Amino acid sequence: MEDKKMKTSLDCIPCLFRQALDSARMFSADPALHERILRDVLGWCKDMDMSKPAPVMGQRIHRRLREITGVEDPYRSAKARQNRLAMSMLPGLRDIIRSERNRLSLAVRLAIAGNIIDMGAAGDTTLSGVRKAVRQAVKEPLMGNFPAFNRAVKRSASILYISDNAGEIVFDRLLIEELGPQRVTLAVRGFPVLNDAVMADARAAGLHKIVKVIDNGSDAPGTVLEETSPGFNAVFKNADLVIAKGQGNFETLSESPRPVYFLFKAKCPLIASRAGVQLGAQVLARSGPIKIKNQGWIKKQSVRR
Repeated sequence: MEDKKMKTSLDCIPCLFRQALDSARMFSADPALHERILRDVLGWCKDMDMSKPAPVMGQRIHRRLREITGVEDPYRSAKARQNRLAMSMLPGLRDIIRSERNRLSLAVRLAIAGNIIDMGAAGDTTLSGVRKAVRQAVKEPLMGNFPAFNRAVKRSASILYISDNAGEIVFDRLLIEELGPQRVTLAVRGFPVLNDAVMADARAAGLHKIVKVIDNGSDAPGTVLEETSPGFNAVFKNADLVIAKGQGNFETLSESPRPVYFLFKAKCPLIASRAGVQLGAQVLARSGPIKIKNQGWIKKQSVRR
């Protein structure tokens, strides 16, 4: 039987090294330090466990970078800029949703558009790039089973919404407002990694005023359930519906012990292939088992659109 587990591909390695170099350049303008960091990462990576998803490898690399430099959050100023950019767009985006007949569908697509604000994958954090993603969200179809997602939303009393990036989290607010904030718990990363959203970014988006916000206790650029906090794990297990944003969450939760709906832009050829979509597509994918009444979670084929 084919192994469906999401592993680190050889094609992931250049991307991980690019992330390391990008981070090094945020720490310092010194080329000698950049070289030292890359040589150190190269030496460390020869023993990496390729059976783990790429975000786990990224987590290890960024931990090592913090050890070398002593800088806790090199992306702090970049995240602040991304939050300001997205907040400047928020009133106009709300107007677009108000004019739409199917508000939830458009809010889903706009939340996915925000996933372009990504400094780990092939994202685009410029205003022109984000506006292009918004235009795509309005005009192009969603790749996935929206009616099934809509039914899941309607029957759920509690929703766990796992965020991905700063800036993007403002776009998540649009969807959370349509889902009904009173039943949503928002989860952010427990510690800084790349431009992933942490508690400060949720506050910058004003989300702490409308939903309960928790952190997952982890510094992985994804959701590694073996490392997340007991509090997060309890919410993850007990929520009626789990929505997870971004490729990193897709990579780490595609084999989760419960169903998860993933929302992301397919920015990586490997992820696009795994999801069965074209590169650049707006993806709504469901994975995990199904729940049979009074019988708990029953394992089913993992990734469906």
